[in-house]
Amino acid sequence: MKETKPVHLSRANHSTSPPRVEIPRDYNAAHDLLARNAARPSKVAYIDAASGAQLRYGELAEQAHRFANELRAQGFAPESRVMVAMLDTLEWPVVFLGCILAGVVPIAANTLLTTRDFDFMLRDSRAQALFVSKPLLPVFEPLIGQIDTLRNVVVAGEEAGNSVAAMIRSGSAQPQVAGTCSDDACFWLYSSGSTGTPKGTVHLHSHLVQTAELYGRAVLGIREDDVVYSAAKLFFAYGLGNALTFPMSVGATTVLLPSRPTPADVFGVLRKFQPTIFYGVPTLYAALLADAGRPARAELNLRVCASAGEALPAEIGKRWTAEYGCEILDGIGSTEMLHIFLSNRPGRVRYGTTGQAVPGYELRIVGDDGRECADGDIGELQIKGPTSAIMYWNNRAKTKATFAGEWTRSGDKYTRDAEGYHTYGGRSDDMLKVGGIYVSPFEVEACLMTHPCVLEAAVIGMADTDELVKPKAYVVLKSGQSASADDLQLHVKGALAPYKYPRWIEFVPELPKTATGKIQRFKLRALSHA
Repeated sequence: MKETKPVHLSRANHSTSPPRVEIPRDYNAAHDLLARNAARPSKVAYIDAASGAQLRYGELAEQAHRFANELRAQGFAPESRVMVAMLDTLEWPVVFLGCILAGVVPIAANTLLTTRDFDFMLRDSRAQALFVSKPLLPVFEPLIGQIDTLRNVVVAGEEAGNSVAAMIRSGSAQPQVAGTCSDDACFWLYSSGSTGTPKGTVHLHSHLVQTAELYGRAVLGIREDDVVYSAAKLFFAYGLGNALTFPMSVGATTVLLPSRPTPADVFGVLRKFQPTIFYGVPTLYAALLADAGRPARAELNLRVCASAGEALPAEIGKRWTAEYGCEILDGIGSTEMLHIFLSNRPGRVRYGTTGQAVPGYELRIVGDDGRECADGDIGELQIKGPTSAIMYWNNRAKTKATFAGEWTRSGDKYTRDAEGYHTYGGRSDDMLKVGGIYVSPFEVEACLMTHPCVLEAAVIGMADTDELVKPKAYVVLKSGQSASADDLQLHVKGALAPYKYPRWIEFVPELPKTATGKIQRFKLRALSHA
């Protein structure tokens, strides 16, 4: 192991080429993020919203180095893999950064999954250790001692025993950084598994800071004086940038909430800690606006809001801005690209669109014939940029299908206008062809969402008696509201082309979703065919 010097990154500025961040070959992502804040050791880096406990940048650096040194002392070699299944507490960034400092590859695991999911992920990754929050331990207990490669289970949220806290106390405080390079594997994220078995997505050391520079600073405009709160958890690609990479890249303060982000708890954080940047998902924004106890605009201190996960319905964006005087920057990212590569910009928001390409990324829309589409034509969105994952672990076929040379296939259908604004058209496998014409389920859903009684909606294709596909809608009504299928059908007919209206409407108490909040339309399709 060798000690490295702080890395100073510079942005290349050439009017004829896309912006990029110059990263040297010898590079460690955690060292970079910590070194950026060496001059502000007393600045609060993290606040635990549940306990009020704080972690300052100097303390974060010391604890991360202690943790890294204890990993080495316990025999964890560079490139070995460990799973991090922890709630959003102050120990999460310590463990994640400490692993990277030691050259160990952390796998940030979705804490909402089942024992069966974790069994697959632990065996697939061959993780040698598991760092798990105490409340989550029962989910893993049936697996302990059953997986040959898993040699250590360390509990977070405990002071004694085999705990994260004990490792931090035991480790040497002497800074030592693994001799990694920018193209080394840095961390993994597993896909949500919304369409099948989760896929281990491998990211490099260079990827974290690229997202911070290209989106966090260039689009969001994050600053040292910002206080940020992300409802999306740290284990998500979206949340990892929001609550770790972006704020650490400039020395901002991050509020963490260990529990599920209910409307009451989210508004509690926004009131008490006064974040200036808030990251949510469309489903949460809708729930916040529907909450009877929502605060007045003057009670909050929001400067900018962001949304990802699914396309933001225009109605939700407009209502949020009208209520809180703050734009929502709707964007799209992916586990494969690590964060947002297509987004609306402050002062240039067009609700109903996902905005324009984030500087540093190139986008193209490709038709079924493999040719690039003209403006206005629908096709699959593909991305070229510096943060594309290098592969899916142990899944060569899907790796080749998704990562096509320099281009990454998103699986999302889009159209683009002459000004470069992109409009979402649904997933490739969710698109409907009605009477020989493509119909975007999202367009119909967005229209249904403009009805005053509708909270959420999901549209799938269902065959009629002639085996012709037509739209069917599953609708969640707002609490205390009522509407008939006829009401909603007339509403859609009045706004969209007649062939797009849902032929069937089923009212449900909730929609099936992944842990990331994405609607699982394949479950609705299975329900319709049952």
